[in-house]
Amino acid sequence: MANLNMPPAREFGWDLKPIESARFAIHQRANGQFCVVLNHALLRGVTAEMLHWWFLNFTNLRVTLEDIPGYEGKTVPAYLLWHPSDHLDASLSGNLGPGGVAQPGASIEIKEAMQYLKFGWKYPVNNKLRIFYCGCDGWAMGKQIPFFGPVMMLRIHFRDVFENDVCLGVHYHYEIVIGVSSASILGRVINDRVKAHFSEEFFEAWQTHNIVEVGTFENFLPSLFAQREQGNQLHYEKGLNKAPSVAGQSGFDEVLFAERLEGYKRATDPHEYQGFLRPSFLS
Repeated sequence: MANLNMPPAREFGWDLKPIESARFAIHQRANGQFCVVLNHALLRGVTAEMLHWWFLNFTNLRVTLEDIPGYEGKTVPAYLLWHPSDHLDASLSGNLGPGGVAQPGASIEIKEAMQYLKFGWKYPVNNKLRIFYCGCDGWAMGKQIPFFGPVMMLRIHFRDVFENDVCLGVHYHYEIVIGVSSASILGRVINDRVKAHFSEEFFEAWQTHNIVEVGTFENFLPSLFAQREQGNQLHYEKGLNKAPSVAGQSGFDEVLFAERLEGYKRATDPHEYQGFLRPSFLS
């Protein structure tokens, strides 16, 4: 990881969502494969349309930070807004959509570290993944290997939540399956190799990273989305997007979280149960 140079942390002045604001669990199977379920608190002031726009475009967006200490007037990748300390870079390649946006079949390369201020590069991500799903209801990316199929798959679901025809925010639900579903000796060998990097300890660090990452959408995404017709002439300053208080939140749908976790425990093929190529099960 010596070639990775993390930029200084950004002091946005945000209240970051605490670990208690989401539900998280890991289920490990006998073959070494494991499944991660993370159900976030409601994202207030955010819509599914905003998230869809973000996932299509975020790797290409550049933002001028007007009043962030150490970054005054500097134009940086928008990816640095998505986490105040853990993000380095993200880029697309391959079969891109019109205007160079993300679409299924393209590749995304991500460089970041889980809880960088605490662990440094102990839990890095420096991988190129294939995009399998990129819709108005979510995102999926991962890797497949010949004869065994998916070996790592990340699936994000999101939907607007309404009350009396008013959008309260977005339900954001994350599931990850690590390892192949095969119960063979070779399958176990593959899973052991995958877990050498993407271990349960890695995902315990990822838990905090992702809760912070997803929670930051409340602080910047509405203001960037409002500027979406300005191309790369986006800007951000403190106070541009007032986020609600982070106090007293928990995973939005406790029943769904329990059902999905139980489903992974019963599944003979977690990747099939995950349904990473199918539209979201949120309704």
